[in-house]
Amino acid sequence: MIKRLWIRRVRRAILATGTTAVLAAGLLTATATTSQAATEGPCDIYAAGGTPCVAAHSTTRALYGAYGGPLYQVRRASDGATRDIGPLSTGGYANAPAQDSFCAATSCVITVIYDQSGKGNSLTQAPKGGFPGPAAGGNDNLANAFEAPVTVAGHRAYGVYIAPGTGYRNNHTNGIATGDQPEGMYAVLDGTHANGGCCFDYGNAETSGTDTGNGHMEAIYFGTNTGWGRGSGNGPWVMADLENGLFSGANRGLNPGDPTINDRFVTAIVKGGPNQWAIRAGNAQSGGLFTGYSGPSPSDSGYRPMHKEGAIILGIGGDNSNGSAGTFYEGVMTSGYPSDATENAVQANITAAGYSSAPTGSGSLTPGSSVSLQATTACCTADYLRHNDTDTKAVISAVDSSSPSTDKARANWIVRAGLADTSCLSFESADRPGEFLRHYGFELYLNTDDGGSNFAQDATFCPTAGNSGQGTSFRSVNYPTKYLRHYDYTAYVAGNGGSNAWDSASSWAADTSWLVGRPWV
Repeated sequence: MIKRLWIRRVRRAILATGTTAVLAAGLLTATATTSQAATEGPCDIYAAGGTPCVAAHSTTRALYGAYGGPLYQVRRASDGATRDIGPLSTGGYANAPAQDSFCAATSCVITVIYDQSGKGNSLTQAPKGGFPGPAAGGNDNLANAFEAPVTVAGHRAYGVYIAPGTGYRNNHTNGIATGDQPEGMYAVLDGTHANGGCCFDYGNAETSGTDTGNGHMEAIYFGTNTGWGRGSGNGPWVMADLENGLFSGANRGLNPGDPTINDRFVTAIVKGGPNQWAIRAGNAQSGGLFTGYSGPSPSDSGYRPMHKEGAIILGIGGDNSNGSAGTFYEGVMTSGYPSDATENAVQANITAAGYSSAPTGSGSLTPGSSVSLQATTACCTADYLRHNDTDTKAVISAVDSSSPSTDKARANWIVRAGLADTSCLSFESADRPGEFLRHYGFELYLNTDDGGSNFAQDATFCPTAGNSGQGTSFRSVNYPTKYLRHYDYTAYVAGNGGSNAWDSASSWAADTSWLVGRPWV
């Protein structure tokens, strides 16, 4: 009976919106399997539910079964040229190989995230607002195009990695809810990449880039900020940024019904209408949605009615507050307040899409592979490069099959395309996702990207034949005479001779040569 009712609803919506017979047939026969993701997208489901998408953004896949246009645009550093990246096929997954080819031997940033809805609501670099950004003119930074690699249904793709100071915006939109008009929105996010900065948002914001008062925003927030509201546990939480308040429930403060989320991929939902709003969320890889809150709008002045202005933001607050961190893969905004049933069907479509961050190889210097790096100097052949357990320094220490699992995890690295040069490499910690090996003051640390070009260069190393004749050496991309070296059990980038102790020529060739092996766990 439930299935027959759902089919009737889909059929009525298709007839009402004039969708083609081919799409109708796909919708009527689709189920929540991997094949569903290829025949319909989330926006087809929203349309069938009577709440069509008015903005649809994704760097990983098409969000309509019939969409074959560009998903996003990248710009390369070497010559400033740009290229649109579309799906591999209509309704399909992003053509990551096109990005890889275009950005080879240089770096790229994401300049445009195209709106797939046909409304023209694309996202571009956020301009200076109530808070300035770190880029020229007070604008925000653009995201590094290689910093959030994933696979979707086995296809490589890239998300939008928001470091503090990075943000996207559109202040001149078409069809986005204003005033107290109803709307819905979802985003698929990285549940392990969050901080307490304000504010990692996606959704409806002020058109001026300034704080114009309570109720002038309605956006998804994800993070650990406790300045206005919070959920249970230590976070991160899905909350709603309604301006001058991150709300986890009816009013500011604690809502124990809004749980901490630890999933690698998160579906986050906020929807609002006249004196009603809701938070829903779930694991974007499996299962259904929970409802963290559903009820009246906050009772404080300004939220009944709401005063939404209709701009769209990603990675920042409505006033361009840009101290946030997070990763975005896909999201939409709708006209009208979606039903729970529609959102449940969207969640089934998202889980069927097959998001994964699992390493795609083991023991090789291929981006996506998980590796260990073993010292080759005679003193230290039982030692491996790892991050320290007491601070952020990189060191070498003995690791073997009997070592504690935490020590093994700290000696595992995920190989990434070089953040500053894709012909080189960067190393992401396997047990602390989003943190990269980088040099600072010539010493090696494990740090979260700050979004700047200096960090990208400090975290990029070019593999060469081992300086000692065995293994592999890793040359610093911004100090080309210096190589990743262990000295007195601490890691540096070091030259073969120099005024610093770690530049000692003694054992330099061996200390800078590493055996690339399989990960410990």
